Amino acid sequence: MGRRRRLSFDDDLLGEVSRGANALVICPDIRGIRHDLDAEARLEEACGLALAIGIVVTDAFVLPVREVRPGTLFGSGQVDNIASRCEQEQAELVVIDGALSPIQQRNLEDKLARKVIDRTGLILEIFGERAATAEGRLQVELAHLDYQQSRLVRSWTHLERQRGGFGFLGGPGETQIEADRRMIRQRMARLRKELEQVRRTRALHRERRGRAPWPVIALVGYTNAGKSTLFNRLTGAEVMAEDLLFATLDPTMRAIRLPGVEKAILSDTVGFISDLPTQLVAAFRATLEEVTGADVIVHVRDFASDAAQAQKAQVLEVLTGLDIVQDDDGNNARWRTTCPAGSDRCG
Repeated sequence: MGRRRRLSFDDDLLGEVSRGANALVICPDIRGIRHDLDAEARLEEACGLALAIGIVVTDAFVLPVREVRPGTLFGSGQVDNIASRCEQEQAELVVIDGALSPIQQRNLEDKLARKVIDRTGLILEIFGERAATAEGRLQVELAHLDYQQSRLVRSWTHLERQRGGFGFLGGPGETQIEADRRMIRQRMARLRKELEQVRRTRALHRERRGRAPWPVIALVGYTNAGKSTLFNRLTGAEVMAEDLLFATLDPTMRAIRLPGVEKAILSDTVGFISDLPTQLVAAFRATLEEVTGADVIVHVRDFASDAAQAQKAQVLEVLTGLDIVQDDDGNNARWRTTCPAGSDRCG
């Protein structure tokens, strides 16, 4: 196979990540900032996210950051080292497992002459590829536009053009970047209206289920913990269940029979993850609201993972944000913890 060409500024660096692209994955370990997961665990998770969308990870490492540089995040010497590693590994893409400001992303792309995406951008790419239902696609597009509108600060030539006005009072007109922002805001407004209709429809469905005598059981847990595996075992369904982060996104519901219960509704929900981008927390609130109406919440955990306790904390944090009531001991009356049926993960 011939050597892959390096991305240049003639390429559309705002486009989607190419499946099969060689990538360098970097986890910044910033002094003074604490995470639930340690740096190596976060790096492993970042590599899993990249693999989930078909990116080839050619190298991955933790990079200590003593002082955050406003323009590039990393120091100049570190940026030079990243550029050298990109050349050595023939990497076309650099994935930063953290949040980059628009100016940091632009400057890194300028200095590295490669596409650079941060954790939020990578997760958005995965969600965009995996969303299957109309609601899921609406949520992903809204989150992507919310993320993208702050990144229209790039200095590509098409953003420097101006549109003239009409007649004698035209003047210089609005710049292309202003027009792009306006179009994004308009599209986001339409998407919010459509999602509001989806929420009303979901509320009606929940109300109907609430009148039915059947209990609703929601499976929740960290991504790739085994929720879909358990769901398939209990329902006989064929929901995608692979060893991938975010293998399934859209909620699925099936009727099941349980001892002593004529019928119950089992719901498989999207998996949680550490440092979930704020755009996705807001966009997927309607999907996660299915959990709030459940009679029983089953927390599926991978006890074989070294980060099991940190993953539990992340799930509880999201559920707390959804106003799921807990007692004085931090437990929920509807809460159960389990692992996939037939699995040896529970040890």
